[in-house]
Amino acid sequence: MAVYAVGDVQGCREALERLLERLRFDPARDRLWLTGDLVNRGPDSAGVLRLLRGLGGAAVAVLGNHDLHLLAVARGHQPVRPGDTFGDLLEAPDAAELLDWLRRRPLLHYDPDLGACLVHAGLPPCWELEQAAYLAREVEGLLRGGEALLDAFLARLHGDRPERWDEGLHRWDRWRYVVNALTRMRCCDAAGRLLLAYKGPPGGQPGPFLPWFEQPAPWRGRVRVLFGHWAALGLHLDPRRRVYGLDSGCAWAGRLSALRLEGPGAFAALEQVSCAGCGHPAAGA
Repeated sequence: MAVYAVGDVQGCREALERLLERLRFDPARDRLWLTGDLVNRGPDSAGVLRLLRGLGGAAVAVLGNHDLHLLAVARGHQPVRPGDTFGDLLEAPDAAELLDWLRRRPLLHYDPDLGACLVHAGLPPCWELEQAAYLAREVEGLLRGGEALLDAFLARLHGDRPERWDEGLHRWDRWRYVVNALTRMRCCDAAGRLLLAYKGPPGGQPGPFLPWFEQPAPWRGRVRVLFGHWAALGLHLDPRRRVYGLDSGCAWAGRLSALRLEGPGAFAALEQVSCAGCGHPAAGA
């Protein structure tokens, strides 16, 4: 069995299919981890969800900010943005089934045997690993709950506050921070205060903010963290800090990357395919 972690697909079904062919991926034998942002920016969001849904238990995909945005749009809690390209999914005859499958994906996946944690954006330095997993399950319960609970959550999901974690946070403030940390974070301070407005490469952010993986954290050394989300960071394989950023710009006509997590070359063996034909129409190189 082989386990592969794949970066943000963002609606690029054709690139994902070519990558799986290159890996000789066999769902009866192998496993696929995906860093989230399965939809949007690329041309075939519906096709990506159909492909992954068809893999059943062979695929584990965490939710990204674009996935949550799609769910909010589909239920009328957010408007369609000018750059959104998931209209194919909203208009698909199987849209209800695909959206229901999407909302049941986790926010965080941890495999103690591999010593690896999969999350879309990162882990705040103010949390223990067990705390992050517990808080992720809280939000997953809202997403997988009844229609009224799901709508109440999605209606209050968007926003940048609170920017700092506090154990006293409750209900919507608590859950919004959890979502922002796990699906939108790039830079933060040592106490977990989020700098959500900054989207550039490391080094351009104001102090005392640093990339989240450069801050001291209680989970440091205990687990390898696989993440996506930060296209300006690019492919970022850092065995010393045990963090592996896999967003290599598929949405921006870059590449789609897969990292093998076990066996020969574990956390070093990399496969990539070009996404030149899949990128967002407004993308640069």
